[in-house]
Amino acid sequence: MMKRFILVIIMMISTLGVYSFTGNTLDAKKTSYASYYHDKFNGRKTASGEIFSNSKFTAANRTLPFGTNIRVTNLNNGKQVIVKINDRGPFHASRALDISKAAFDEIGDINRGTIPVEYEIVD
Repeated sequence: MMKRFILVIIMMISTLGVYSFTGNTLDAKKTSYASYYHDKFNGRKTASGEIFSNSKFTAANRTLPFGTNIRVTNLNNGKQVIVKINDRGPFHASRALDISKAAFDEIGDINRGTIPVEYEIVD
């Protein structure tokens, strides 16, 4: 009986320990690079089924759920923009975000292909 009690306590502690580490990973700020979509993608369907427009404030990420709003901060100048995840990508190891041209232009220079960014989920 005592062994079962101790086993149950150990399992509860283990479960709570794992939960505490996985619960905060989505809320954490992350740094990476962002690029922007080429105009040739205008009018095409995104992975979420929405029609892409470079004039809207949207983004692609490999793992964040569709519909998630994130704040993207340009680490070079501190400018920020909020975009909605509606696509998958980018499929380049050094970048975490592809953002629409309008969003990129809001925080950076579209003559540059990528910018260093920090991003976090907003409510």
